[in-house]
Amino acid sequence: MTLLLIAEHDNQNLKPATLNTITAALKMAGDIHVLIAGDNCTAVSDAVKKITGVTKVLIANDPAYKNFLGENLAPLIAKLAPSYSHIAAPASTFGKNLIPRAAALCDAQAISDVIDVVAADIFVRPIYAGNALATVKSSDKISFITVRPSAFAPAGPLAGEGGAASVENISGTGDAGLAVFVGQELSKSERPELTQARIVISGGRGMGSGENFSLLTPIADKLGAAIGASRAAVDAGYVPNDYQVGQTGKIIAPDLYIAVGISGAIQHLAGMKDSKVIVAINKDGDAPIFQIADYGLVADLFQVLPELDQELAKVL
Repeated sequence: MTLLLIAEHDNQNLKPATLNTITAALKMAGDIHVLIAGDNCTAVSDAVKKITGVTKVLIANDPAYKNFLGENLAPLIAKLAPSYSHIAAPASTFGKNLIPRAAALCDAQAISDVIDVVAADIFVRPIYAGNALATVKSSDKISFITVRPSAFAPAGPLAGEGGAASVENISGTGDAGLAVFVGQELSKSERPELTQARIVISGGRGMGSGENFSLLTPIADKLGAAIGASRAAVDAGYVPNDYQVGQTGKIIAPDLYIAVGISGAIQHLAGMKDSKVIVAINKDGDAPIFQIADYGLVADLFQVLPELDQELAKVL
């Protein structure tokens, strides 16, 4: 069996989620082909062809793919699909937009957010906001899969210099004429990207205001952490929605997750409960977050955060 993995990139650099998806792909098929579709994206192949498990790299350079519109990429995937047993992509905004479209064109059903692979056609995915796991079997000739990156370790580079995958340039399918890219606003930060950070400190409704999120900043700086938020904080306008952690936000699994003023609604827990160590700070001792926290502190965050910052300054 041969799997086609759709690489997520920015035309210059490979997104880390692709490496995690490759690890999952190796549990589904013996041969892994990676499709790099974009505009002037040939440079990305240099990194991909040296990843363990990748046997072939397909490059589709086409201006229609510059902004990664699912409407344009899906026909290309549908064209390539008959040669493969599986089509996979990260369960990111990119993959969630693309894979269902391609599956529909091939009259197949997409299986989303896979967190484990039991067999080539049997997958495990969370349901009910992560409170239950469903084991599903694909009966389609071609399985269309999105993989939750946080559930798999990233694939590493090949040992030594030899054995790199072959590279093949393929023709694109052009502009489908279904959508037009208007523009984008990208947030820039010197902090680690939320889904890739080893340490995350998040604030919730208990922060009281957007200004109070500044209490998290010095702690995040000292720990080299990313800053996140609950949906309640985002909906209240305290921080932008790209901070949101949870079922309708970003799914993360850092080594350390610090939840400040977050009650622990089921939707939020679905996005961070796989963290290695969870620390909760909340003045409500009955808050649900304490049920999954490894360490919990029942206290007023406005007193605790300055004290924590002072203590960290002594040791870091």
